[in-house]
Amino acid sequence: MTDPLLRIAEALERLAPPLPPAPDIGAAPAFVWHTGPDRLEPVTKVARVDLDLLIGVNRARDTLLVNTRHFAQGLPANNALLWGARGMGKSSLVKAIHAAVRAEGLDLKLVELAREDLPSVGRLLNLLRASDARFVLFCDDLSFSHDDQHYKSLKAVLDGGIEGRPENVILYATSNRRHLMPRDMIENERSTAINPSEAVEEKVSLSDRFGLWLGFHPCSQDDYLAMIDGYCAAYGVEVAPEVLRAEAIEWQATRGARSGRVAWQFFTDLAARHGVRVS
Repeated sequence: MTDPLLRIAEALERLAPPLPPAPDIGAAPAFVWHTGPDRLEPVTKVARVDLDLLIGVNRARDTLLVNTRHFAQGLPANNALLWGARGMGKSSLVKAIHAAVRAEGLDLKLVELAREDLPSVGRLLNLLRASDARFVLFCDDLSFSHDDQHYKSLKAVLDGGIEGRPENVILYATSNRRHLMPRDMIENERSTAINPSEAVEEKVSLSDRFGLWLGFHPCSQDDYLAMIDGYCAAYGVEVAPEVLRAEAIEWQATRGARSGRVAWQFFTDLAARHGVRVS
């Protein structure tokens, strides 16, 4: 017969599993946070584009680069919200700047946190707090619906509670929405609440907790073509300028939009037709 004390101990261990082993922070420049069990999965090669290839986002690029460099040097820096038009390089900019700062000899780590894992962010912060390294916590495509409570977990990063945010952690988030929730939901809560100003203040003020707001807007045709020219120069794809322009404009017309993402999709097709690898 099994010892009752042993059964109780096994049951308690299932309810409260042992803490994960300390991650090897030196194993990679970037990590992805996973839960069940909690762990930092190393990423040895980050999928990114060079900073010089990001066209039309000069102000956001320069501001975020300075902020990130300051943070990596141990100086004060702000959490940043990159918001605006889809496909204009918000997440690409974060990854490119991480690489640029590391190229300057600063050992900065990038940790990707999925929105659905926000409730576990307290455990992640405790793990990172114990390290001597400096981390950019990156949450891509962040937004909240009307009844979504995940935004409360995000405050642990932005405000940090009584402990404060770890000095070695900063948060960069991207979103298509400036206030992280749909405008129609904001207006709906204002119109139906007993106290309209208080009804949405908690959620809307979440974006106010980011020290930097960097806006990304739909690109002009000139910027769109300049992006493609930059890709062609970087990867050695040679096409007659008038042919390249005509094909690029036709491509964006079939997509019904211009953006950095559309420019890259066109270039991917172009490079393949010319037998050029871009990976």
